[in-house]
Amino acid sequence: MMSYFRRLLVHHSAWLGVLCALLAAVGFSAKAILVKLAYQDGADAITLLALRMAFALPFCVAIAWWANRKNPVSLTTQERVLVLFLGLTGYYLSSLFDFLGLQYISASLERLILFLYPTMTVVLLALIEKRVIGKRTLAAMALCYMGIALVFVQDMDTQQRNVLLGASLVFASTLSYSIYLVGAGHAIARIGTLRFTAYAMVVASVATLLQFGVMRPLSALDVSLKVYELSLAMAIFSTVLPVFFLSIAIRRIGAGHASLLGSIGPISTIYMAYLFLNETLSSLQIAGSALVLAGVLMISMQRKR
Repeated sequence: MMSYFRRLLVHHSAWLGVLCALLAAVGFSAKAILVKLAYQDGADAITLLALRMAFALPFCVAIAWWANRKNPVSLTTQERVLVLFLGLTGYYLSSLFDFLGLQYISASLERLILFLYPTMTVVLLALIEKRVIGKRTLAAMALCYMGIALVFVQDMDTQQRNVLLGASLVFASTLSYSIYLVGAGHAIARIGTLRFTAYAMVVASVATLLQFGVMRPLSALDVSLKVYELSLAMAIFSTVLPVFFLSIAIRRIGAGHASLLGSIGPISTIYMAYLFLNETLSSLQIAGSALVLAGVLMISMQRKR
């Protein structure tokens, strides 16, 4: 694996793309840590998600405006509907289920379940295209879900409360994001990666703020300064910047290489959870993580070829 990435650096002179892919992976993986820290300070999922999106919204609007100037192509009605649907599915629902699930499970288990999205994408594409999934892919998927089962058992041993509910919510988050990935191809090809992503995030931000307005009184915003600081950090370092970094990485080294480098994400979350949340770091957890990573890498490298 190390020799693979060394060849990538030498042959493609893509150190900036590799760096951006790694920064994006670490930024995305830090989100669960920030959410957990905010929960420890008394925040609830709906309010925290609204704060995150409220802080992210101005950046998303600015990026959308800048990207639109570089690619001023008018959207068709069909593309507008697609952006609306995928923004609600891929960012709004996915984030909502994720934040709700994090109330019940560890950050480590959450990141590993989210990392299953390539397996779900493969299944969705197979259903849509009516084709059979290969034996190698099935074996890789089996590894992934065996790994999740091991880490799930670890969470059951340490928490033993609503772990199944939390895992199911995060699984729903992963499925929502996988649907987004399957449907985003056409829109990205015409609108552009950065522009489309900004539009979808604006849709999700508005939906989240409307949800907060319906479900919570304004007094719910009376939270500690620490929660506001964590929400701002989440918006910048785990939402806006990773999206921007990932866009640069895909442009420099391609989506396949960027996704392989993203495999550092679950490892990053596990060690950050150990350092900042005092979550356990057991041999069972390490073994489960290794199985998930091996399975996802098998699928990712097969799709890249």
